Amino acid sequence: MILSNITVPLLGLVDTAVIGHLDSAHFLAGIALGSSSISVLFWLASFLRMSTTGVIAQSSGEQDNEKLVGSLYTSVLIAICFALSLILLSPFLLQVIASLSNASNEVFTQAKLYFQIRVFSAPAAMLNLVLLGFMLGMHYGRGPFYLVLFTNVVNIVLDVLFVIGFEWGVAGAAWASLIADYAALGLSILLTINVANKHGLELKFSFVERAHWLSLLTLNRDIFVRSLILQLCFSFMTFYGARLGEVTLAANAVLLNFLMLVSFAMDGIAYASEAKVGTAKGRADPVQLQLWVKISLFWGALFALLYSMVFYFFGDWIIGSLTTIPEVIAAASIYLPWLVALPLVAMSCFLFDGIFVGLTRAKEMRNSMLISALFGFFLPFWLTHSLGNHALWLAMSCFMGLRGLTLAYKYYQLSRQGALLA
Repeated sequence: MILSNITVPLLGLVDTAVIGHLDSAHFLAGIALGSSSISVLFWLASFLRMSTTGVIAQSSGEQDNEKLVGSLYTSVLIAICFALSLILLSPFLLQVIASLSNASNEVFTQAKLYFQIRVFSAPAAMLNLVLLGFMLGMHYGRGPFYLVLFTNVVNIVLDVLFVIGFEWGVAGAAWASLIADYAALGLSILLTINVANKHGLELKFSFVERAHWLSLLTLNRDIFVRSLILQLCFSFMTFYGARLGEVTLAANAVLLNFLMLVSFAMDGIAYASEAKVGTAKGRADPVQLQLWVKISLFWGALFALLYSMVFYFFGDWIIGSLTTIPEVIAAASIYLPWLVALPLVAMSCFLFDGIFVGLTRAKEMRNSMLISALFGFFLPFWLTHSLGNHALWLAMSCFMGLRGLTLAYKYYQLSRQGALLA
């Protein structure tokens, strides 16, 4: 899972690197705004993957195949409805992006071009999240690795072909990602069928009983609200960065790739925790549950330290590899120290997210995110906004740290009360 997730940022890295070597900052700023907006919308749908993983893992632990298959099809239906809603709302969403970002005409033109193409990959992206959640819940770690590796290879090849070979610019990067998403969906379906056959599951269309359907909707609702608040904070960074100028926006786009590298590596551990913790809960085995929590925290701390060391020693080289625009390199280097500290600050929030997904305790995740956004992100930013872009990175660091602290405290409470299996 670590190997599969650590390759995910290559999608953003390749887009940034290819566009970052064009001759003007507004191309990089435009794709930063467009791709960030798409990422916000698609990451809002992370509830599809999370809820599917938790429910499938627990159903697997309970050995309830009927409930397992019914949950899968219910999640597929929710994914399709969410994807179609995004496409239908896309003209309105573009207006919101324009008003919030206050970007220059050159930057918004490129962002709009990217967005209008990429939004049509929503059905594939949403369904991929559900099928990824199914594979994780079934402990099929190799499937996501094959899937992500395949997607990245397709995206990289098409990025180079469309942007450099055909000189399609930002539109080429959008088409490359769209085609990669649909190619990934084809592979996801094949892998899902393979997993089902191995476990003797009949993928006949069926719905779960009404009580479980309502429970799944409630779970999805709470994780959606949690994801919405998370993306609000990340979007604020992008849109406020746009107000600080296209160089700052482009520099933050480069630096956010560092954070994505950290998040996907940590999520690799968290995904494994979701499956293990979920199965342990389904089997009503508290000893195994707490064992997997301790193992996850150990490996998370180790990888966080490794990332901080890599960013400290090689951060400037990574920035120079992503863009050749001198003013963007200079700006990104100023804020690099924040990224050196972030892996250690943010480690626990990623891992406890995975633990609470496995426990299917979305309400606690939602409440933690709300508290962290208000008192960890927006309050510190309001107090230090005169510092400009430094205030944004300070707010992000406080936000990540408080998320981890609140979830760790809640886990400690549940453990002392003997309520982890409830």
